[in-house]
Amino acid sequence: MEAVLYEKQEGQRVVCTACVRRCRLAPGQPGFCGIRVNSGGKLDLLTYSMPYSIQIDPIEKKPVLHMLPGSSILSFGTTGCNFACQYCQNYSMSQRKDVQGTHMEPREIVRLAIELGCNGIAYTYNEPTVFMEFAHDVGILAKSKGLVNIFVTNGYETPEAIEYASSFLDSMTVDFKGNASNAFYRKYISVPSAEPIFDTIANAISQGIHVEVTDLVVPEVGDSIDDARTMIRKVKAKAGTSIPISFLRFHPDYKMMNLPSTPVSTLEKHYMLAKEEGMQYAYIGNVPGSPYESTYCPSCGSLLIYRNGFNSDIRNIDEDGRCIKCGFSTGIVMKQPKKKAPGAPITDIA
Repeated sequence: MEAVLYEKQEGQRVVCTACVRRCRLAPGQPGFCGIRVNSGGKLDLLTYSMPYSIQIDPIEKKPVLHMLPGSSILSFGTTGCNFACQYCQNYSMSQRKDVQGTHMEPREIVRLAIELGCNGIAYTYNEPTVFMEFAHDVGILAKSKGLVNIFVTNGYETPEAIEYASSFLDSMTVDFKGNASNAFYRKYISVPSAEPIFDTIANAISQGIHVEVTDLVVPEVGDSIDDARTMIRKVKAKAGTSIPISFLRFHPDYKMMNLPSTPVSTLEKHYMLAKEEGMQYAYIGNVPGSPYESTYCPSCGSLLIYRNGFNSDIRNIDEDGRCIKCGFSTGIVMKQPKKKAPGAPITDIA
């Protein structure tokens, strides 16, 4: 399918405008992701309607912690990625340059989500930016049915891509790696700088998209407290103190099997640092049973949402996202959105 996010140039060359790489492609040349290809002067998305993996996840697994806690989400991804993370747990699909998967039209994915009783759809496992036009067509239909749409993203979208996604996207989890150290990004991800990601956060918020931040803390090579402090301050400057930030435990995989899992004590130091820097909602992830998985009221300290792993138990928060104890408004989305636009009946999207 012909992509939307690209520009034509002389000599049948094109420039992809989906991600910050802005790959300039000659006829027949694929982008860094391997799935956006110049086909005779137009940019084609090879993975349109070709999900590689699709399954039901709890929304907390994304992680999305401040929207519809306890919900079930239909998650899917395709092959290809604009990053080359050497530790990627989904490398078999993200680093695959050939197109594989099962053909499913957007209406089939939405129908499946509804039939399985899901509250929304997550575009995840690989970077959704690279299959943005496919996500868009799924998302528009899903939104018309009252489903939420969630990106789990590395944050390397262009402003054009964010604007395009804003027509359907409800939430983004922007995933930093290695405390957003530029040296880490260059060495372990093949990306020159993490700086554009901070702009993505601001752009998404300005478009009305709910944004949460995660940071994969990689022991020995991506766990500098100084880098974490810099990252937190940049996030705060772009998004304020109420944006959720989760520090995730690294587990060895792919080309980085030599490293250990992140010590819990390291994650707790990052959590404490975020609180010291004034962040209202800090978390640690991939550590089931930690008290820092749960949400507490920034005003009175009451336990609002208890979490253990991917399980959530609603405690002292009402359907409007207010603390029952003191009335503080958390901004947490507790209610499923209504249908945003008229859509075909479910029988018509079979």
